[in-house]
Formats: sequence, structure tokens, C-alpha cells
Amino acid sequence: MNMIVPESTRGVSARPPVRWRLCWENDLELADHIELSDFFRKTYGPTGEFNAKPFEGHRSWAGARPEIRAIGYDDRGIAIHIAALRRFIKIGQTDLLVAELGLYGVRPDLEGLGITHSIRVMYPVLRDLGVPFGFGTVRAALQKHITRLLGRQGLATVLPGLRVRSARPDIYLTVPPTRVEDVVGLVLPIARPMSEWPAGDTIERNGPEL
Repeated sequence: MNMIVPESTRGVSARPPVRWRLCWENDLELADHIELSDFFRKTYGPTGEFNAKPFEGHRSWAGARPEIRAIGYDDRGIAIHIAALRRFIKIGQTDLLVAELGLYGVRPDLEGLGITHSIRVMYPVLRDLGVPFGFGTVRAALQKHITRLLGRQGLATVLPGLRVRSARPDIYLTVPPTRVEDVVGLVLPIARPMSEWPAGDTIERNGPEL
């Protein structure tokens, strides 16, 4: 399925419009995985020495494999990507169904516009999935940046000071099978209000990060 982002989410008029393709994971062809793998290597590579490594061998995911993807194209190819996976996380003693958002990537020339485009596109997708909340995490160092782009615009509630425990996607003899990270959480109220988000600052992901 394909859709064109509305005019209000295209960004400045000097840039060509982004055409969004929404697709289930099973609908991706081999050529799609190859193109996405190349996009992620180029996008994540400059952020750290090992950040592009998961995408070697034409692999288009890093940890958990997504369920549905939103891929933004312009006249230069893939411009923006975000994905979602329905899962239960545990906050305190509460098991909570969320659509976890992850695998976010934006081409460097669109930095500052991509995340707001992506979240706006994902809102109707999450409503169709029937989940109570959308949920994602970013590094603590990005709190001010993500608050300016999403929190102040009302696109997400920013929860600083979270600790999330996740399973590693692969088993290594030299490190534990799980890891704990201090992160900033992003919550999108979809079918339930933010007042029903469980209290607690420790989250068990019970699986690999998306």
C-alpha cells in the first residue's frame, strides 16, 4: 500500500515531496531488503564504528524483526524509514501491549524533519493495529532534541530517566544475554489516554530492541 504525505508534513517547499510506502514485512522483496540494507549502513555508519555492522549481508533489521514498515522515498531513493512491532512489555507488575517503534533512519540532508514526518505517518497505522500505545526509546543524550521535535508539538509524550532491559539479538560467550540501558521513552497514546500508562521507570522489553 502506498500513500503521499499531506502537504503539511512535506517540510520546506524546496524539497521534493516524500512518497510513503507502508508494507508488511512479508511483502518485502529481496530487492527491498538490499536497498534498505544499503540505506541503513550509510545512515548508521557515521554514528559509530559498529552501528552499521548489523546491516551487513543485505540484512535490513538490527535486532527484533519488524512487523510493518513505513518507508519514505523521494527522487533520490529511500529518504526516511521507521518500523513497528507489536509486543508486550512489562512495567512494574503490569504487562502492556504496545507497538514498539524503531529502526528509525533519515538521510542526512533531511535531518530535523524526518522524525516528525515519520510519527505523523505512523499514527493512522497504529490506530489500525488497535494498540493502546506506541512506544519507542532514544539515547538519553537526545532528550532535548526529541522534546523539541515531538514533545512540544504534541506528537509524543517524552519520559526521561527510564531503564530498559532487553535481550541481545545474538548470544555471546563473553557478555550476558541481556543488557540494561538508560534511555528516554516516547509514548504515543493511541486507543488509551496517557493517564493509563503504568507508573514505573523500569521496563522489561522481553526481547531484542527493534
